[in-house]
Amino acid sequence: MGASRTAMNEDVVAKTRSELEALAARGAVMAGNAFSQVVLVKGEPSDDERAGADLLAGPDGDALRSALRALGYAPQDWVGLAAWDDAGNALAPALFREALCALDPATVVLCDGAAADAMREAYANDLAGLERFEEALLMEGVVVHVAGMRVMALGGFAAALQDMQQKQLMWARLKQIPPLGEPY
Repeated sequence: MGASRTAMNEDVVAKTRSELEALAARGAVMAGNAFSQVVLVKGEPSDDERAGADLLAGPDGDALRSALRALGYAPQDWVGLAAWDDAGNALAPALFREALCALDPATVVLCDGAAADAMREAYANDLAGLERFEEALLMEGVVVHVAGMRVMALGGFAAALQDMQQKQLMWARLKQIPPLGEPY
């Protein structure tokens, strides 16, 4: 059984690699561990990211990873997805949705308003079917269950790092989405 499990794991890795390479070839920008339970969606690139730095390599990424670790996620248990393509344009809703489906997260964190807008557009039909108005609009700080994922719109996370009260608000929001199952 060990050899067949190894072969199956290799098949899963090969399939995922192929899907992610196809997404990247079509302009999707991602960084991190594709087998993570958390996708961090960033809608507004930093100046460094505009200049070619890796997604979430700056202070906002450091703060998000630190918060996830404090919540009990494994240090490598995150993947970033940009709501823009490799040319700097808004990611097409179908490509955004396809990328989230390929990454198959349990939890999606929408870091800013542009990320929430991308999610609203890509999942409009799913959101329209939700009963609570706050959920259907992906209001900041509300945990929403969409297409089998927990989704949390934080609001301007990167900007919040400059203000202690806003940082505390972001931390309070993130505490609503601890790891599902056992912490690492």
